[in-house]
Amino acid sequence: MSNESATLIGRLIDVRGGQMMARLLSEDEGFQAQITVSGEIQTVGQVGAYVSIRQDDYRVLALVNRIEAPPGLACRSAAGCLLTLTPLGELNEKNQFQRGVRRFPVPGAEVHVVAPEEINAIFVKHRHQRFNLGYLKNHPSTGVYLDASALCSRHFAILGQSGSGKSWSVTSLIQHVVAAMPKAHIILLDLHGEYCWRDEKGELQSAFDLKNARYLDARKLEIPFWLMTFAELVDLLIDHKDEGASVQTAFLRETIYALKKKTAEKLGMPSVSIDSPVYFSLTDVYNGFKEANEMRTDFGKTKGPLFGQFDEFLIKLYSRMSDVRYDFLLNPQKRNNSESLVGLLRDFVGLGEPKCQITVIDLSPVPFDVRPTVSAQIGRLAFEFNYWNPRNREFPILLVCEEAHAYIPSSTVGGYEGTRKSMERIAKEGRKYGVGLAVISQRPHELSETVLSQCGTYICLRITNPDDQDYVKKLVPEGESDLVDILTALGRGEAMILGEATPLPVRFQIYKPDPQPNSNDVDFHTYWNSGPDDIDMDGIVERWRRQGR
Repeated sequence: MSNESATLIGRLIDVRGGQMMARLLSEDEGFQAQITVSGEIQTVGQVGAYVSIRQDDYRVLALVNRIEAPPGLACRSAAGCLLTLTPLGELNEKNQFQRGVRRFPVPGAEVHVVAPEEINAIFVKHRHQRFNLGYLKNHPSTGVYLDASALCSRHFAILGQSGSGKSWSVTSLIQHVVAAMPKAHIILLDLHGEYCWRDEKGELQSAFDLKNARYLDARKLEIPFWLMTFAELVDLLIDHKDEGASVQTAFLRETIYALKKKTAEKLGMPSVSIDSPVYFSLTDVYNGFKEANEMRTDFGKTKGPLFGQFDEFLIKLYSRMSDVRYDFLLNPQKRNNSESLVGLLRDFVGLGEPKCQITVIDLSPVPFDVRPTVSAQIGRLAFEFNYWNPRNREFPILLVCEEAHAYIPSSTVGGYEGTRKSMERIAKEGRKYGVGLAVISQRPHELSETVLSQCGTYICLRITNPDDQDYVKKLVPEGESDLVDILTALGRGEAMILGEATPLPVRFQIYKPDPQPNSNDVDFHTYWNSGPDDIDMDGIVERWRRQGR
């Protein structure tokens, strides 16, 4: 038997623009449930497997996304069953892969199991970058090589429900990025302390080699209020549901601009904008509101135009200023002058001491109500840094946003308008200035539509929620939307990648990270059988009181 006939599994019976259908060989025609090709055993008809459609002198690679028995067929095996195929690209006579199909085969074309050399041809173009994120489940010897530049510069999203392996995947991806590109600059927003944490002895543990990574507690780093844009300050200080919100916003703008103008004069700056990163005193803002709120004329007989309009604002601001949990933001000890901005920027882009490729900013100690504002502020600072950096093309930055839906929400979710706009600006303009964005979320339909639509690559882990599945279908190219149906069947750490970083849509297993993040599920069975008999209650209360883990 020739090699050609040994790999034959069926023939095409229907061809459309984005979909084909094939019928597997019958038992009389020599159907085999398993075929060995170059030492690899392949099960015929597996959903997610690749097949080679051959006709004359050209070959089309396609992905199996459905197998069904035709009406009236008694199923004892897959023999005679129908395969629904999604065409992916062509292989020429030199075994070079090209995405897209220019010449479509016609009914009667042979369908073969794919050979390892055909699969390897898909990734040969990017193999020299050494950025190998995983392997094909059906072809374990075939590594999945991605285009690192396309992945990072054109933004990407890692989407999957809780427990699907998002943190696992993020860790593996960053580990492989650093291994392949030793001068990488990555800022990771860690909302739950999963990537750097302290063990029971207080020693720092990390999902990355600490020679390459630097851990920064967001509170100790201090990302102060005066670096916020005006929109972010409005989100932080003003309740949009308050009837006097518009008046508060207008007076806040006037007050902050006046204070920044005074600082600019001291620094010798000819001009300043409401968003210029120059220091101003929050106490002066409070006093300005207080004075306007209590103003009287005619020896106290006549109330001022803003008398009593800022009562709630003053209470809220004073409460925040008096709360030690917000000191890192509203009462900075290190970042309390305009000159301190240089040191802050060096710290979080990895140029502080020691220099590193990965900066892990731990946001878990930050109060929940300001965590979105701080997260978006870090992202904006990364963008502003490279926006004003004349060598930004030589110093690209990747900003990795964990739990992105929490601070880059969809417009339909509401809230955090200023923070959402800051991150959307990175998504729309970051590519021009060497700032890449990676958004990680378990609820894609709650994430900003603008940010997701700007992502060039999607790494989709298991998603079973119908709303999220439908949303992902709308994001990916029309010809690849049917591939999203496979997401419910993915295992932990298994993903479907679609977009510009990969030559074709690929279902693959992401390599297990080493070391792993601190994100494993709690083992209820083990600890409900052999867990501690008592807990240090005093220690819990003490950490709760000082708001530090």
